[in-house]
Amino acid sequence: MTELGFTPATDLAGALRRREIASRELLNHYLGRIERDNPALNAVVTLDEERARRQAWAADEAAARGELWGPLHGLPMTVKDSIETAGLRTTAGATELADHVPERDADAVARLRSAGAVIFGKTNLPTYAMDVQSYNPVFGTTNNPWDTARTPGGSSGGAAAALAAGLTGFELGSDIGGSIRNPAHFCGVFGLKPSYGIVPARGHIPGPPSTLTTADISVIGPMGRSADDLDLGLDVLAGPDPIASVAWRLDLPPPRADSLARYRLAAWLDDPYCPTDSDVLEVLAAAVDALRGNGAAVDERARPVELPAADRLFRQLLQGAVCNGYPRRVFDRLRDEAAAASPDDDSPRLRTARDITQRKRDWNSAHERRLQLASRWATFFRDHDVLLCPVTPTAAIPHDHAPDLDARTISVNGQHRPYWDQLTWAGLTGMAYLPAAVVPVGRTRQGLPVGLQVVAAHLEDRTAVDVARRIATVVGGFLPAVGAQQVSTSETSSGPSGPRSGT
Repeated sequence: MTELGFTPATDLAGALRRREIASRELLNHYLGRIERDNPALNAVVTLDEERARRQAWAADEAAARGELWGPLHGLPMTVKDSIETAGLRTTAGATELADHVPERDADAVARLRSAGAVIFGKTNLPTYAMDVQSYNPVFGTTNNPWDTARTPGGSSGGAAAALAAGLTGFELGSDIGGSIRNPAHFCGVFGLKPSYGIVPARGHIPGPPSTLTTADISVIGPMGRSADDLDLGLDVLAGPDPIASVAWRLDLPPPRADSLARYRLAAWLDDPYCPTDSDVLEVLAAAVDALRGNGAAVDERARPVELPAADRLFRQLLQGAVCNGYPRRVFDRLRDEAAAASPDDDSPRLRTARDITQRKRDWNSAHERRLQLASRWATFFRDHDVLLCPVTPTAAIPHDHAPDLDARTISVNGQHRPYWDQLTWAGLTGMAYLPAAVVPVGRTRQGLPVGLQVVAAHLEDRTAVDVARRIATVVGGFLPAVGAQQVSTSETSSGPSGPRSGT
């Protein structure tokens, strides 16, 4: 039964439909793996075991009668702890929400349940999803199953770690600055940041519980162990919200090509502005060479935009999207700092202060520049079907919980680089509302996973997923985390507690 835990959701859903396995059997398998392996990882932080057992039993009984609830009938899965689940605690890793039990599912969660999913737990994240590591004062630190001294990434780090370690069948994450893509890359799983707006985001924290506004750039999307899992997630999740569905439907176009050789690929694997570490670059370059060896045409000179300008714009728009989450006293202090500073002071701290406290007039100007860049992307995609690029400059980084996030650094080619360089390649595409899939393409010489970001034109999510699928047949693809069976609770400090009942 060990291999069952690492089976893609698509295959599990098929086995459940054919009654080759029971939902109760699969749920028991995941719960057993969580009891054994999760103490060392702290990926799953809340369980809804009793209700999940009832739902799994009902799913099995329905299947015996020939009734199927949908494409996820009876599939046990977990959900990132920033996405609201009715009757199941949703904390976003924040102490003030430690006992928050929503009365209503997020729209995306409701679609999963309507499709037959059995949601049995929640996975860890940084507080309010505001870091590229996954730790918080409520549940503590999540460890990467490939190396427990390293982070699984963030903010959907618990989700990626659970998938890599075989603790869940499927996952729902969210992404504003790489929060699906960064953990997928760090943990060796598949993830999709959908085109902005095609999956309803109501029920995501932040904003505060019951917020109806969708934050700019932010999306909800699927994570799994195959590209087919991402397609399955799109089938279930994509579409207008309940109000808009009165008037319109979503019909995503099919993939642009039917073979790898017919795709027009562009690759942008490194840039002086945000260098890729040589260990990661070696794996990415080998993947591109393998694609060429299998008949793909790859243009390594094409550039849709300039990375420095795109990154600067992304950071302004990102702070505009999240500024409401800052306490009033912090916002006021940053506003005063920005007002008192010299106009010539362009330090990172002052840029951040200005971006957080920017006026609506400034944001309007930034949004227009975003649309101008999006137009350039659209022109680029007339001649190229996808762009292949890094997710982030390094493989999984060691845990670093220094209180001042801006003072943290990462090591790239032996040099200290800004911690927030980890957002640059993800922001390049997210800011323009583009879909991007992550496909595992190998491991570094240290044995850490490396993912490749596959970016497609706006609303052409199926193309991004299809290219990821074809890449995985040539190089890489999901591999179970080698440390998932060996780690022990004595090797890590996983946090205040293991998973608890959240109902």
